[in-house]
Amino acid sequence: MRRLDAATFDLAGFIRPGDRVVVGQVSAEPQTFAAALPAAFAEVGPFETFLGTVASRSFDTAPADMRFAGYGAMGKASRLARRGLLDIWPLHYGALEAGFASGAIRADVVLIQLAQEPGGLCATLANDYVLAAARHARCVIAEVNTRAPWCAGAEIGPDIRIDTIVETDREPVSAPAIVPGETERAIARHVAALVPDGATIQIGIGAIPDAVLDGLSQHRELGIHSGVFGDRMAGMLASGIFTNARKSVDAGLTVANVVVGSRPAFDAIDRNDAIRLAPASHTHSHSVLARQERMVAINAAIEVDLSGQVNAELADGAPVGGVGGLCDFTRGASVSQGGRAIIALRATDRTGEISRIVPRVQAVTLARTDVDTIVTEYGVAELKHRSAAERARALIAIAAPRHREMLERGLSERTAA
Repeated sequence: MRRLDAATFDLAGFIRPGDRVVVGQVSAEPQTFAAALPAAFAEVGPFETFLGTVASRSFDTAPADMRFAGYGAMGKASRLARRGLLDIWPLHYGALEAGFASGAIRADVVLIQLAQEPGGLCATLANDYVLAAARHARCVIAEVNTRAPWCAGAEIGPDIRIDTIVETDREPVSAPAIVPGETERAIARHVAALVPDGATIQIGIGAIPDAVLDGLSQHRELGIHSGVFGDRMAGMLASGIFTNARKSVDAGLTVANVVVGSRPAFDAIDRNDAIRLAPASHTHSHSVLARQERMVAINAAIEVDLSGQVNAELADGAPVGGVGGLCDFTRGASVSQGGRAIIALRATDRTGEISRIVPRVQAVTLARTDVDTIVTEYGVAELKHRSAAERARALIAIAAPRHREMLERGLSERTAA
């Protein structure tokens, strides 16, 4: 294992033309390497950079011929999609880890951020598919960041060979909690009424999930088993709202796959054995979720159609999301004893002109056969165990009033056809 100085490190020396370079995502992004990728592309020639959710501006200046791939257009990755630079892979999040682990998805060079203790190294702020990729890559380069927290569960074992280490001292990429508006708070009030005390929560990122977490402030003995851990969860752990005491799997532990947050979340997880980062084979596992009693999955979406199909990928024809863990968590929570799966979205876009309850979705991320409960600021539509006609009526009832007539017409046209 070589240790190189950040000031003289040359990323281009490790990449070959035609390589696939896998880089850590959100707060786990190795910023020194990510910032150097565009220059390396210009020097080396064509290679592909595989991204996850992006919270930084590292790729804003990527040249027009640089090639990116990823499992969605989440966060600032949507900017690359709008420029036509991002090849989106329609995969369930849980399938990524398995794909890299089996070699079905090739990884040549892996760029990863680590934390170091006297006893060894850990993958700080994520225990995701990047580690699976690292186990099979030709070359693994680690940015060991002295400001990154030590995360239990993500320790680097002998099955991962680190070829080169570059030591840095910089604040990890921040994705702070969002201040929700009144619409998001209205949605959150409906969602909170569906969540029982003692439930185990999975929740995504964004204005609606942050509002929902705020709305759970009066609940008791909640647990966390989620794809992400962030600032609001950290605060709710500190205040005793999340105790994990009534979890039937991993009792007493907060379990997540990646951290999407800022310093409050980083400090909460640092050297804290009660918060564990686990691989997707555990966090997104259908069998694990099914065994977690009162598992409540809460996810945002872009639009829902009158049959109950959910789109979490396209907004007005543009990629802005991805499949992610939506299907994994929905299916797992739906078969949990006392569990349920909630999709929360605004009834319209922010202008009010475009309904997000629609006759037909632009993309089907979640099939109508998997849908459970839909929530907007106008109420709750329980779709599970309902007929097609009952579903349509329930969804029209929670659409924005100004768009209900349009939806009624759409329903009539579909029935006539």
